[in-house]
Amino acid sequence: MLILRRTLKRLATTFVTLLGAAVIVFFVIRVVPGNPIAMMLPPGASEADIDRLKSLYGLDKSIVEQFVIWIGGVVQGDFGNSISLRQPVLDLVLGRLPATLELSIMALVIAVFIGGVLALTGTRFRHSKVEAAIDVTNGVALSIPDFLWGLVLVLLFGVLVPIFHISGRISPSLDFDFLTSFYLFESVLRLRFDIWADIVSHMFMPAVALAIPLAAIIAQLLKQSLKETMHLDYVTLARTKGYAENHVITREALPNAILPTLTLVGVQFTFLIGGTVIIERLFSYEGLGNMAIDAVINRDLPLIQGIVILFALIFTGVNLIVDLAYAFLNPRLRHG
Repeated sequence: MLILRRTLKRLATTFVTLLGAAVIVFFVIRVVPGNPIAMMLPPGASEADIDRLKSLYGLDKSIVEQFVIWIGGVVQGDFGNSISLRQPVLDLVLGRLPATLELSIMALVIAVFIGGVLALTGTRFRHSKVEAAIDVTNGVALSIPDFLWGLVLVLLFGVLVPIFHISGRISPSLDFDFLTSFYLFESVLRLRFDIWADIVSHMFMPAVALAIPLAAIIAQLLKQSLKETMHLDYVTLARTKGYAENHVITREALPNAILPTLTLVGVQFTFLIGGTVIIERLFSYEGLGNMAIDAVINRDLPLIQGIVILFALIFTGVNLIVDLAYAFLNPRLRHG
């Protein structure tokens, strides 16, 4: 019953958050200077042409009326049509979402692997120069934003030593008919590992650029949790029984120290998705973030609204899952 009440409470909070995001994005983007209709028409267009387009996109009504019409459509799954691309917003957003999700998941896997290795190594060689070097490395990784890491990777592995692709999602020369927009997963399921390798080659540098700051955060938190756990009684008992230090760390301390890190990873995953905007632009990656920048440049109001609502839905959904998972895994919260 406690978990059920917690779930209902989080669902109510999620609904309020989504409604707040919808209100903010709808009204704020209309305060920003710029006329999307004027950007669509050629110079010398008549007032009749302007009025016709305003009526087509509902911009001839008051802001409150526009919001009511738009939110009513969203509830029914209709996000309107893109002003610049002349296509349904929902189709455009869902078509680009898989690319961003694959990039974010790959970055998360890399971050968890690097952060976990650094934390375990720092714990194993605590109070030594190795731990000090790891702390310095974490500090450097956190002090440099992901887009600068992207530029560094482009210079190193795209220009000086051209190992990876620096733009796009897949090589145009490859002839392969995808059934879905999840290129990475579909290529594995269809056993086309040559296609998979090409996709990974395109994704690797943007994924690493996104992963480096998150890996440093994971390493810091997990190492601190491990150091606190290493002084507990059951860890001391394991040492007394003669277990090797590596066994004590990975089998005794890690399972109990990893819970706060798992919560952090879930929360940071939402920020990771938001961070793809600049990285996707930098690497010309055909994802949702790249589309968001184009929508802002073109003042494509329906497309901006659809992208923001989708991001908000992902953020709230992931946070809801993390919160419920933490309540389930933590006995003190599970039993009240």
